Amino acid sequence: MNDIISEKLLTIEQEKNVKILYACESGSRAWGFASPDSDYDVRFIYVQPADNYLSIEERKDVIELPVNEVLDIGGWDIRKVLQLFLKSNPPLYEWLQSSIVYKEHGSFKSELWQLAGKYFSGRAGCHHYISMARNTFEYDLQGEQVRIKKYFYALRPVLAALWIIEKKAVPPITFNELRVLIADKDWNEATDELLERKKVSDEKTMITPVPVLQHWIEETIAYCKEQASLLPAVQHNTTEMNTLFRKYINTQ
Repeated sequence: MNDIISEKLLTIEQEKNVKILYACESGSRAWGFASPDSDYDVRFIYVQPADNYLSIEERKDVIELPVNEVLDIGGWDIRKVLQLFLKSNPPLYEWLQSSIVYKEHGSFKSELWQLAGKYFSGRAGCHHYISMARNTFEYDLQGEQVRIKKYFYALRPVLAALWIIEKKAVPPITFNELRVLIADKDWNEATDELLERKKVSDEKTMITPVPVLQHWIEETIAYCKEQASLLPAVQHNTTEMNTLFRKYINTQ
């Protein structure tokens, strides 16, 4: 699959006349709880020729390939990326931590990641993860039968929000790193059992709700929501982002 992905990325560069600075896996494979039939969620950051940024023409700042059952490939222009970095966009901060890297040109990713601790807004990040968890919990985990995967789509963002509150730092991307926050024996046993089942089950496998996790998710969402409002707002000027932008648009 790596060869297919690399070929797709090369085709994008050639057909769109862009340079991909960084491409990685996101989603369940990067988070550490993929199912046997999980698709590949490939995300990339690209730069256009410098003259494109000096034109008055409106230009798209995303590239997306048609999605199929195996591959979901999409990328953001460097300008969009740097704007979102300033806004503490959590998915972007996750991309920069992915251990599955398909392509990397120059040191853009490492230079940007070095600024993560300085620019990340805990309040913005917390609100994002709480919203994700609450939506999944309310819409996907309330029936007599629920999908195994949806537990992890609630547990992971709750843990990320909790990490921000307790550690005052950018949360790690992997589930195993996040779960060290929880020492409760029953929680860990229930989670381990779900992880083992997910490894051998397809994406649509249903189970009866797990009471200990239902209670924990609901209680922790409420706690994080309360604590998030106490986190300070963070604002930065664009100086460092502009420096990176000007540096890398001249590498195309």
